[in-house]
Amino acid sequence: MSDLSEEKKVEAAEATAENVDMQAHEMEAVGDPLEEAIARVQELEEQLEESNKRVQDIQLRSHAEVENIRRRAAQDIEKAHNFALEKFAKELLEVIDNLERALALKTQTAEDEASKAIFDGVELTHKSLIATVNKFGIEAVGAVGEAFNPELHQAISMQPSEGFSTNQITQVLQKGYLLNGRVIRPAMVMVAA
Repeated sequence: MSDLSEEKKVEAAEATAENVDMQAHEMEAVGDPLEEAIARVQELEEQLEESNKRVQDIQLRSHAEVENIRRRAAQDIEKAHNFALEKFAKELLEVIDNLERALALKTQTAEDEASKAIFDGVELTHKSLIATVNKFGIEAVGAVGEAFNPELHQAISMQPSEGFSTNQITQVLQKGYLLNGRVIRPAMVMVAA
């Protein structure tokens, strides 16, 4: 009977060893998914961090773009205010030119009282109109003796002239005008060569 009990002990020991092996194997099988889950969580955390960085970058770019749009809109509004009168101003330049032509005739005509009164009225009208357009940023450019500036003047011809240095305006054929610093009509001039 001792052989039988020895055999049963060996069988029981083998069964226990098999149970231990199975439990160890089951523990290993359970450990693998746990490690995979931990690795997956770490991977997801890295992706989340990367996404957060991209979102912050997009927010910064969007904010900068909005500021640029605001700045451009403000500049456009300012330009619109400054140069809204440009077409109207160009039309007024013809009136100013006509008044100046009329005043140029003053020295050529006979000086009777009726003519003198008319020319005085034209002169007062001219002065009033010039004062009004100056209030709105319109100013004349191109005077005899000034240095020629191609941004402000249009040279009709160049000729040698005594008393003038090279590139100096000798005669103004038509005044030029600026509207808030921008040329709306260049002065037509003759320049010393």
